[in-house]
Amino acid sequence: MNLDLVRKSVIENANEVGAFIRQEQQNFDKAKTEQKDGFNNLVSYVDKKAEKLIVNALKKILPGSGILGEEGANIKSQNEYEWIIDPLDGTTNFIHGIPLFAVSIGLSRSGKLVLGVVLEVNSRECFHAIENENAFCNESEIQVSPTKLLSESLLATGFPYNHFTKREDYLNIIKHFLDHSHGIRRLGSAAVDLAYVACGRLEGFFEYNLNPWDVAAGAFIVQQAGGFVTDFDGGDNFLFGDQICAAGHCHAEMLQSIQSFWNKS
Repeated sequence: MNLDLVRKSVIENANEVGAFIRQEQQNFDKAKTEQKDGFNNLVSYVDKKAEKLIVNALKKILPGSGILGEEGANIKSQNEYEWIIDPLDGTTNFIHGIPLFAVSIGLSRSGKLVLGVVLEVNSRECFHAIENENAFCNESEIQVSPTKLLSESLLATGFPYNHFTKREDYLNIIKHFLDHSHGIRRLGSAAVDLAYVACGRLEGFFEYNLNPWDVAAGAFIVQQAGGFVTDFDGGDNFLFGDQICAAGHCHAEMLQSIQSFWNKS
């Protein structure tokens, strides 16, 4: 299979879905918002329609492949490939008119990520990568930040909609980073956070209580851009383990800081 041709088709589909999302945002009615499976976990008809558009396209791009989507798409694979998709990552931003949200499409082969596409819908920046190649933003090659010190790093994080039992540990991590970095941003889209790590705008990103579709594409792009992605234990279970620490060359210091607080309880 030619992954480069697959990537081109996926980027084309992501741009089509992005155009649909931009169009719907112009006259979006907040009353059409629904609560999903937890407090403040929001979904709209735009998320659902966008996922249908993506699923229909992916079925044609790689027939027989599995699909795991945030809005309910769950198709068992008939081959070694599985798509992991978030049709609108940053739904809360979208609903409130904050122009930062993304289409995220990842592909795994036998459990290993081999392709990632993240389209930031409003800027129309498309971050993408395939295995054994460099990462790109649109047509330009990207790399993670060369910054090695946490004290010179700008970080991003997110806050869980539920699963609050580790909240105090997490807040202690945030306090530590506030005291030992250039600051922390909360952009509202894990896919965009990871894309920004990949292109060096952020030095690192960390969060817990995430799902595979939140991180699959972005994490792979970070890796292909020369970055490091682990769970909070330093292992590689960031896709299904609900924790992620993704960074450039400050990853080791970030991870050490996280572990000093996370493992105490």
